[in-house]
Amino acid sequence: MQNQPPISGNNNPGTPTVSGGPTPVTPQAVSVNPGATQTTSAPAVDTQPTPNFATNPLATNQGIMPDPLDIPTGSVVAPVAAQPFGPSAPGTTPNFGSAALTSKPDPVPTAPAKRQVNRNLIETIILVVVSIIAIVFIGLFVWKYLEWDSVKTDVDAQIDAAVQMAVSENTTKLENEFAEREKYPYKNFMGPADYGSLSFEYPKTWNLYVAKDASSGGDFEAYLNPGEVQPVSNASINALRVIIRDQAFDNVIRTYDNLVRNGRVSVVTRNVGSTIANVYTGDLPSNIHGTVAIFKLRDKTVMIQTDAAIFSDEYYRLLDTVTFVE
Repeated sequence: MQNQPPISGNNNPGTPTVSGGPTPVTPQAVSVNPGATQTTSAPAVDTQPTPNFATNPLATNQGIMPDPLDIPTGSVVAPVAAQPFGPSAPGTTPNFGSAALTSKPDPVPTAPAKRQVNRNLIETIILVVVSIIAIVFIGLFVWKYLEWDSVKTDVDAQIDAAVQMAVSENTTKLENEFAEREKYPYKNFMGPADYGSLSFEYPKTWNLYVAKDASSGGDFEAYLNPGEVQPVSNASINALRVIIRDQAFDNVIRTYDNLVRNGRVSVVTRNVGSTIANVYTGDLPSNIHGTVAIFKLRDKTVMIQTDAAIFSDEYYRLLDTVTFVE
């Protein structure tokens, strides 16, 4: 690059030269080295207002002398105007020159966009499949629940019907048993448990009277008779006497064996319950013509006697129903 010739006088042809002013400083030639970096210093900025003698000729006429520091000096190359600084926009290249800021559009992606479309399509398909499966499972759950509820309701109804049927059948059975018992012409006699729980059946038309219950020991005495029981005595006639003597068997039968030897009574043996009993028939003590069965029960002696021959049929049937606990 060639050196520029020095410039004297007014640099601006359109500006008149101020006469009588100071001699302007001739700018020095600036040599440019192609291999060196050119550095340009920006002039210092004075914050105080300074009269411009180049544009205001009256400044010298008014007696104001220019300040030598206000005269431009240095290179004739104008400094680069300060550009406003700011961050570059996305996709643009920072430009610190005087050229207008421009940005180049990004290249349109091709393959990534296609992959994104494929990925969105796959996600949509998966979502649809999962939704269908969820709907199917919900439908199956509702169906199974309704089926279970129907079965449960049916089972509950069947249980209720079965319970009602069982109650009805049991009620009918109890009523039939009660009717049979009412028709059955016999009742059950039960002696004291401490005395072997003697038991037998007797006609239900007979009344029972317990004269001695043996709750405090001693003998047990009970009398049975159709209608009312006759006053208890050795001479009174009743259909049945049940006596459990608190004595040994041999001591009780000694009296009846004497009657047998005298020919007043006859004796036979028969099974009564689980034991063998002596059955005496004829003129019994106290001038009673009847029948008495005597057998051993534990350490006691049982006597079952009828006081009249008219009760013989019921009497022998009664002996067949005797039970006890040895």
